[in-house]
Amino acid sequence: MKLQVEKSMESLIEITDKAIQQIQHIAKTDNPDGKKGLRLAVTGGGCSGLSYKIEFSDQKEKDNVLTFGEVKVLIDPKSVIYLKGIVLDFKDGLNGKGFSFDNPNAKNTCGCGESFSI
Repeated sequence: MKLQVEKSMESLIEITDKAIQQIQHIAKTDNPDGKKGLRLAVTGGGCSGLSYKIEFSDQKEKDNVLTFGEVKVLIDPKSVIYLKGIVLDFKDGLNGKGFSFDNPNAKNTCGCGESFSI
């Protein structure tokens, strides 16, 4: 039964190869011992009502844990409903540099792409 839960969680989000490479690069300085996971979360705030949060963090008891190669991703139960189906990418072109969230659940997003509403 646990295997089925883990399998369904695997398709919860998608992380592009470019984003994984950037996460691994950042982890060399921000998470050198590899003990923390990459936390993806949603918090209240921002111009559209909800904001994305991304940071290295210790795993908490109720976290959903996903693995993308060597990258361990942590998502708290409250954020799962907002993050289901997202694609995390990393852009480094002329139009800006940084992580981007493509969220199929978002009805509105702000110009910077860091906040959204459902």
